[in-house]
Amino acid sequence: MNENDLRQIADCYPLAGRKPQQADTVIRIGRTAFGGGHFAVIGGPCAVESATQISVAAGVVRSAGAGLLRGGVYKPRTLPYSYQGIGEKGIAMLVAAGRSQGLPVVSEITAAEQIPFFAAVDVLQVGTRNMQNYALLQALAACRQPILLKRGLSATLQELLFSAEYLLAGGNPNVILCERGIRTYDTITRNTLDLAAVPLLKKLSHLPVIVDPSHGTGIRSLVLPMSLAAAAAGADGLLLEMHPDPEQALSDGEQSLNPDEFRQLMAALTQLRSVTGKQTRLADDQ
Repeated sequence: MNENDLRQIADCYPLAGRKPQQADTVIRIGRTAFGGGHFAVIGGPCAVESATQISVAAGVVRSAGAGLLRGGVYKPRTLPYSYQGIGEKGIAMLVAAGRSQGLPVVSEITAAEQIPFFAAVDVLQVGTRNMQNYALLQALAACRQPILLKRGLSATLQELLFSAEYLLAGGNPNVILCERGIRTYDTITRNTLDLAAVPLLKKLSHLPVIVDPSHGTGIRSLVLPMSLAAAAAGADGLLLEMHPDPEQALSDGEQSLNPDEFRQLMAALTQLRSVTGKQTRLADDQ
């Protein structure tokens, strides 16, 4: 595939593609921004487990300089016996923890009927299993909040952009694309993190592109190097799992950073500014 082929592919996206809009879309959330040379970090646990746990996590995220707090309350799991989240009551815990630290919050929504519960959530995440849930996408297109759209387990980049078109066509211009690894033949890592997707998506689309190296690798020790690689590849931000005590986490503890590791990663990101030329702006920079 050559540059002409890429330009022809870009014509397939009347709203998400570069043809209708050459300039990068910049999505501002709180003190942070995604796209247009800005770089933001979303950090927090895979799941909200208790008010204390998410409050401690929020303090770590804020003190380390990240701009948004994440936490799942509805957890679609492959096995029905796995931890499914604490549901609606977890939203109040997440929002309270975020507000106490001045952090916007991000959480995954799994069904259209949950939309009223998420009114106070600043960014709505569409998880990998729902990337092609078109009924959910159409419902979210009417929401005021930005949508963080994660790539499906086996989805092509074209399919990811087609899903973004559903949101844009429905009236929501604030869509953030997320590369989170795809399923391949390799079983050592949880997924295969496709970092080539970052510059390709940015060539095809004006939408911000972030990377989730936690799910992309599934191995805690790989999160820092792959985060730095994602930033160097041109990503507009990161989605990171950090738990106050990963060994006791109810979900994804093996890929969650502990507080010290999270702070180390954030410090390393600031050193990339002179290399990437990006405005790798964290919360304290705004």
